[in-house]
Amino acid sequence: MRSIAHIRESDNQIQTVEEHLLGVKALAESYGEKLEVKHLTGLAGMLHDLGKYTRHFRDYILAAASTPSAPPKRGSVDHSTAGGRLLYELFHISRSNPCKGIVAEVVGNAIISHHSYLHDFLSIDLESAYLQRVRDKKCPELDDFESIRQAFFGNVMSEEEFHDYVEKAAAELERFLMKPTPVNSEAKLMFLTKFVFSALIDADRTNTRIFEANRPDEPAHNNRELFNACYVKLMNKIQSFKEQPETKSAIHLLRSEMSEQCEQFAVKPSGIYTLSIPTGGGKTLASFRYALKHASVYGKKRIIYVVPYTTIIEQNAEEIRKIVGDEAVVIEHHSNVIEDTLDDDENQDGLANTQQKAKLAKDNWDAPIIFTTMVQFLNVFYAYGSRNSRRLHNLCESVIIFDEVQKVPISCVSLFNQALNFLKAYGQSSIVLCTATQPALDFVKHKLDINLSAEMIGRLDDVIDAFKRVEVIDKATEESFTNAKLVDFIETAVSEDGVNSVLIILNTKAVVKDLYRQLKTRGSGIPVYHLSTSMCAAHRSEILEEVKGQLSVGNKVICISTQLIEAGVDISFDCVIRSLAGLDSIAQAAGRCNRHGKKGIQRVYVIDHAEESLSRLKEIKVGKEMARKILKDLKRDSKYHGGNILSRRAMERYFKEFYTEFETDLNYSVLPLRKSMMELLTSSREYNDKAYKSKTGQRLPLFIANSYRTAAEHFHVIDDRTTSVVVPYGKGEDIIAELNGDGTIDDLTRLLRSAQHYTISLYDHELRELDRSGGLDRCLDGKVLVLKERAYSGEFGLDIENDSSMGMLIM
Repeated sequence: MRSIAHIRESDNQIQTVEEHLLGVKALAESYGEKLEVKHLTGLAGMLHDLGKYTRHFRDYILAAASTPSAPPKRGSVDHSTAGGRLLYELFHISRSNPCKGIVAEVVGNAIISHHSYLHDFLSIDLESAYLQRVRDKKCPELDDFESIRQAFFGNVMSEEEFHDYVEKAAAELERFLMKPTPVNSEAKLMFLTKFVFSALIDADRTNTRIFEANRPDEPAHNNRELFNACYVKLMNKIQSFKEQPETKSAIHLLRSEMSEQCEQFAVKPSGIYTLSIPTGGGKTLASFRYALKHASVYGKKRIIYVVPYTTIIEQNAEEIRKIVGDEAVVIEHHSNVIEDTLDDDENQDGLANTQQKAKLAKDNWDAPIIFTTMVQFLNVFYAYGSRNSRRLHNLCESVIIFDEVQKVPISCVSLFNQALNFLKAYGQSSIVLCTATQPALDFVKHKLDINLSAEMIGRLDDVIDAFKRVEVIDKATEESFTNAKLVDFIETAVSEDGVNSVLIILNTKAVVKDLYRQLKTRGSGIPVYHLSTSMCAAHRSEILEEVKGQLSVGNKVICISTQLIEAGVDISFDCVIRSLAGLDSIAQAAGRCNRHGKKGIQRVYVIDHAEESLSRLKEIKVGKEMARKILKDLKRDSKYHGGNILSRRAMERYFKEFYTEFETDLNYSVLPLRKSMMELLTSSREYNDKAYKSKTGQRLPLFIANSYRTAAEHFHVIDDRTTSVVVPYGKGEDIIAELNGDGTIDDLTRLLRSAQHYTISLYDHELRELDRSGGLDRCLDGKVLVLKERAYSGEFGLDIENDSSMGMLIM
């Protein structure tokens, strides 16, 4: 009887189980070579769909193909347990070879989980979902487990070859664990399991997509050649800059010198380094120059930029795209337009329905140059869902540049450090922490393994002094401001000689919106613009372009924004007013003032805003009080902290005190469980064994005893979970219309990438309110949420009251 793994929708052709298993094995092996664990990942590939060698699955898929409008009962066939069961019975039960027992757990968990997410080896209730699956004797699909074994050893790999293959996998595991790194054995096994899971997910979905598309996959880029060509283009651009008259200024010459230092640094071995170019110092092109050179010298597969806000993605990606000259080479990944759910989609496997097309859509970060956010980076390692995990293996053998790295959320500092340490020690990646305000990530308990002599720029204090373009005026320790008072202050500031433009950055969307309305009501005749994360990326980009247009011709202009504008946005105002916040935020806001030093020394005012509600914004609240202390120190003695609130000495003290204040929060506390994420993922086996023995009276029958799924289900980079929603702004309307169609997997891949520019992130309470008021709709069988037109305003973005006009009301 011919086996069946998939039936192609277009022509009803069959992909056999052995064809699929061997195809996935080959892909998984190629991914595993990055960590020198090709047999571990290949083992997962060749066993993952072993359960399709059953009459149950054959009957199920034939019935589904013949009656697609009425598929078999949901969850009616289990085909992912068999591979995990085989490893468990052959290599775990006897526990005679611990290394092979660990192989059975690492690979087996990836296999049984490949339609959902990794199982807990041991939950906080001291139950093992992993053991329950691989020991389950009640699964009807495994009634004839012996025939499954015979089919595998007869059609895929002989028993002798298989045992030899597992020997090689065990040797890889032993070498992996023996490598000296800053993380403990449990953390090593956690990252290894997640890597194997990532390689399996991507290999499985890639092989299935290629079969369904009925054509070979696109040939891989020769990235070394590509990066060399990009380097030539970049150097031509840099040379063209040098030929312009204004580049003879001291700042431009210093930018050029720092850029050259980055190139010289690129010949150093891969590691974790810092690039502390001051704001306005040209760090995007300088870091790209380093990345291209380093990638070419060391054969890196891709260059990945990780940024805190989507605002920077559009700007920086467009800058790089213009240099590269090929849109397909550079991809942006802002958010998961399709959210992973907690549902197991095993019952959908083998079917070319909407859910499967969404799953197979190509969003695995395999492009040569990628721009993504800190949220997405952290999600790859720690969030629930196979869509996130699929990308992990592509972070290896990369140059990863963290732009504005000081924005790592406090609760995620330890997790961030552990991920980077793994990528350095095992992933052969080179990591650059790029910011003018370096956080003290090597000061905390789970510290970052930064290389010695890590800074790329020499004589940094002299560079900072040379880049001084602003004077920070402390008004925060003198008086407080309401929006009404701030309106008067803004109008006075914009009327001063030499000041045509004012940027105001406040800490909450509510006060930003109210200030905007008050300034509009005043009707001074000066254009007033408003920016916030309630607007989609395309909307914000259009407003920023309008503002830049006003600035370029010297028109009077006022812009009011949340902090999204202060991290890396290439824009320059004559005057900046910043509501008191952390020292890093003040420094970044100052970087939007007199950015190119064309007007001598300009003013940045720091104010204390009385109407901001920071009760739910603890990090901003604490940072604000610490910055206030430093301002008071400088008022008492102008020589304190290097005599400058923006000095390296002041910044170092600020971050050390900031992290000390949040010491108990750095490990991501899971309050409902009274545990930290670090405990769930990396607590010692001995600790868990003691607890298990106390409860059951028996030794723990596991080599790994951590709670991967529980941790993932409780992980959210920001405190309140958000969901991506596509908005009907500009091309967003066309994207929504197409998402309601019946396109191919390739069409869906293209749409999901385009849709990222037209999404906003909504909190659960906002979704409920929109649902109640009829402002939400759903596409793609409910997998994608979209806003109805009346729920999005051309002036403010999201309109929760659901009665907006789409007219642009910017002036």
